[in-house]
Amino acid sequence: MAQPAKIPPPAGGSGAAEQCDVAVIGGGPAGSTAATLLAKRGYKVIALEKAHHPRFHIGESLLPMNLPVFERLGVLDKVRALGVFKPGADFEADNDTGYNTFAFSRAIGNSPPHAYQVWRQDFDKMLYDHARDCGADAREGHEVIKIDQPGPRDTRLEVRTDAGRTYGIQARYLVDASGRDAFLSARKKLRRKNDRHQSAAIFGHFRGAQPRPGEDAGNISIYRFEHGWMWMIPLPDGVMSIGAVCWPEYLKQRKGRTTEFLLETLHQNAGLRQRIEHAELIGEVRVTGNYSYDSTRMGGPGWVLVGDAFAFLDPVFSSGVYLAMSGAEQAAVVVDAALREPRRESALLRKLEKRQRAGMSRFAFFIYRFNGPVMRQMFRQPRNSWQLEQGVISMLAGDLFDTPKVLRRLRLFKVVYLIAGLRDWRHWLPAHRYRLAQARAQFTGGNTPLDKV
Repeated sequence: MAQPAKIPPPAGGSGAAEQCDVAVIGGGPAGSTAATLLAKRGYKVIALEKAHHPRFHIGESLLPMNLPVFERLGVLDKVRALGVFKPGADFEADNDTGYNTFAFSRAIGNSPPHAYQVWRQDFDKMLYDHARDCGADAREGHEVIKIDQPGPRDTRLEVRTDAGRTYGIQARYLVDASGRDAFLSARKKLRRKNDRHQSAAIFGHFRGAQPRPGEDAGNISIYRFEHGWMWMIPLPDGVMSIGAVCWPEYLKQRKGRTTEFLLETLHQNAGLRQRIEHAELIGEVRVTGNYSYDSTRMGGPGWVLVGDAFAFLDPVFSSGVYLAMSGAEQAAVVVDAALREPRRESALLRKLEKRQRAGMSRFAFFIYRFNGPVMRQMFRQPRNSWQLEQGVISMLAGDLFDTPKVLRRLRLFKVVYLIAGLRDWRHWLPAHRYRLAQARAQFTGGNTPLDKV
């Protein structure tokens, strides 16, 4: 492959800029996926992660549709060794057990019948190490601090190591997988809050929480309360990740009482409270805010955004890791084609963005309405008429891109939802107005991070 001539590094660097085919910012699942696949295709890849693995990250619950991606990357056995077997997701219900299990084995598409739940610090480290083993120059403690893109095949980065040294990199293509930092999106002024749905999370890890019985023991459990929803995620060694996603205005009430506020919040649901009655909080309580956002564009000449660097949705259906890795896998194909046939780049980027937004919108339909009375009733008392329940299970499994019979069921579900909403409009309309008011209040109320409130 043709390499560009050496040029001086960006301001602040020393010596000639290092050169590569592809620079990848970020060492999370999206960055590691892109780096692995592009290195396997023979490109010189430099991956840059500002922290050191293992580092904490939320998002421990994976989807069945992650598994084919793991297999193509060559890490499925490693994920299996790290994870807790996840056969499905369960939601509160009016029955003898108090919950309904949406078992992945009942999906109507081609999704695998299970997933895994992992400690993200171990999972992310494994993926980054794998990218390195596959030929990527994967660096840790290296933060990109400046960028210049004078041409479509000329990206110049200034990098600072945690030892204080700065140096330059010149790449023919840039993959931004910087997560919620959204490095390139912020600098290009592409990032925008989601004015339809804003949420924030408070969570911790507990030992001794009560698991579901029998074959449901590995389920992620979802609970609702007045101000949002809660999760319980079984992890290795008898630990559970437990937390709440809620309206930001509610979370701001904690006034520095983080641990007490988390416990008070979790106690607002009787079913969850019973399961943590004898549990012990281990480690610190964490808060993260302003969840939902996207970027006005996914890519341009010589660059592409993947994973959370492009967009992030409320995590109620654990979509983050799958959307990140699936998007990164598709982006690697685009980068490869763009470097070989630049004239195809624009069309391929448009197609990739359309695909990614379509998948996100299918998740978003359920997310925006999840706490409303109509959706609440449909999850508490699911019916499988016209295989609608199985279509929802396929959505929960992440099968929302390429399976026509799943997409048809999801479209039909929208029709049924609309009819149910019209029948119960006296309950639906106030809830809808309340949700929009909360989202708009956060959207127009300033950008103060919730962990600073």
